[in-house]
Amino acid sequence: MYYTIYKSPLGAIALAGSEKGLCMLNFQDGKKPLPIATDWISHATPFSHAINILDRYFQGLNPDFDLSYTLQGTPFQLTVWQFLQTIAYGTTASYAKVATGIGKPTAVRAVANAISQNPVALFIPCHRVIGSNGSLTGYAGGLQLKAQLLQLERTRHETSYNLEKTD
Repeated sequence: MYYTIYKSPLGAIALAGSEKGLCMLNFQDGKKPLPIATDWISHATPFSHAINILDRYFQGLNPDFDLSYTLQGTPFQLTVWQFLQTIAYGTTASYAKVATGIGKPTAVRAVANAISQNPVALFIPCHRVIGSNGSLTGYAGGLQLKAQLLQLERTRHETSYNLEKTD
C-alpha cells in the first residue's frame, strides 16, 4: 500500500491506495485520523492525479473527480457511494433524497450509516449530504470542516447551516 500526506488549506489529508487506484482519503486533523501502517510506502507519485484534483478543488475550481478507486464495501454501501457522486459540485442533497435516489426511500438511517463509512471522503462527496431541515449533520472530519468544504464550493443551497448539532 502506498500513501502520501497532502497539505491542504484545511489541514493534512492522507491518501492511500495501490497502482489500481485510491482506496482511502482521510482528513488527518479530524476525529479519526488514518493510522499509517508500518509496512506502507510513502510515495506521492501514485497519487499525482488525485493531488492535481485536490489542488484545483482547493483553488475553488470545480475539478472533474475522474479517479480510479479500489473500494471495499457492501453492495448497499457501493450503491450509496455511487449515488453520492451524482451530487453536483456546489449543491447539496438530504439523506432522504439519497435514500429515494437509490430506490430505498425508507432506508434513511442505513444510507446515513453507509455515508459514514465512505472511505474516500471529498472525492465521493459525502460532505454535500445534509439534514432534511438544512442542518449540517455528521461528518468524520467534524461539522466545522463540512461547513468549510461547502463554503469552498460556494454551495448554492440557501440554507444557513446549524453548527450546534453534534456529529
